[in-house]
Amino acid sequence: MQADIAVIGGTGVYDTAMLDNVQEVEIDTPFGKPSDAITIGSFGEINVAFLPRHGKGHRISPGKLNSRANILALKKLGVKRIISASAVGSLKLEHKPLDIVIPDQIFDRTRLRDSTFFEDGIVAHIGFADPFCPDMSSMIAGITRDLGYSIHEKGTYVCMEGPQFSTRAESKVYQSLGFDIIGMTALPEAKLAREAEICYGMIATVTDYDVWHETDVSIETVISNAIKNEEAVRKIIKEAIPRISLERNCVCSNALAGAIVTSPDKIPVETKRKLNDLIGKYS
Repeated sequence: MQADIAVIGGTGVYDTAMLDNVQEVEIDTPFGKPSDAITIGSFGEINVAFLPRHGKGHRISPGKLNSRANILALKKLGVKRIISASAVGSLKLEHKPLDIVIPDQIFDRTRLRDSTFFEDGIVAHIGFADPFCPDMSSMIAGITRDLGYSIHEKGTYVCMEGPQFSTRAESKVYQSLGFDIIGMTALPEAKLAREAEICYGMIATVTDYDVWHETDVSIETVISNAIKNEEAVRKIIKEAIPRISLERNCVCSNALAGAIVTSPDKIPVETKRKLNDLIGKYS
């Protein structure tokens, strides 16, 4: 079963009543297995895949996510657009808990993650100036606004390694640099989605003020607000799916065109086989 659109997020953002003809699909990739089985079902004429980012029951820490397997599995299913749901901390007073941010930029503070498919004898340099698909972000922002949620339509997401939260010093530095929100999962997802030529848009839901604020972050607060935000995310996704066009004219759709710099005759046969779902149309 193929899918046109994918949703990546916690199990709470997925409503089984949303889809018909639901089935779970186990997929293997050259990079291993994704976080969990992928649920696929139909929403009208559109097939939608849902992938629980941390596995069912939230078993996988952010730094241990096999994002390459997650994104490649969705690519193998035919996915063209991804809606990512992510809980974040706020670095600005006006970005209040339970607000929604549609980020347009990312600042990378991760250190230990595999962030490219291109290795083992092949090099590619994709453009990543605008890490979120502008078409997806604009559409999601419009729906969120129309539904009456408190929304911030732009912002920079600083992605930290985790799984620990920030120190006060780190949080204050991020705030002084003008960043808007902080989380642990936007990368390498967004980079890998761009390498896979999949449009990637994010619904970032604010759970707390990071520790720059006088109110300390507690895991209880984060979880409580994340649960409250899940209802909003579900409503946005339900409105978004039928409005998503599968006709794409954005930079995401041909991100690899001209990006592979390795001479074709120098790419190892095994690497070509491993990456066939990504580079087959260019080789």
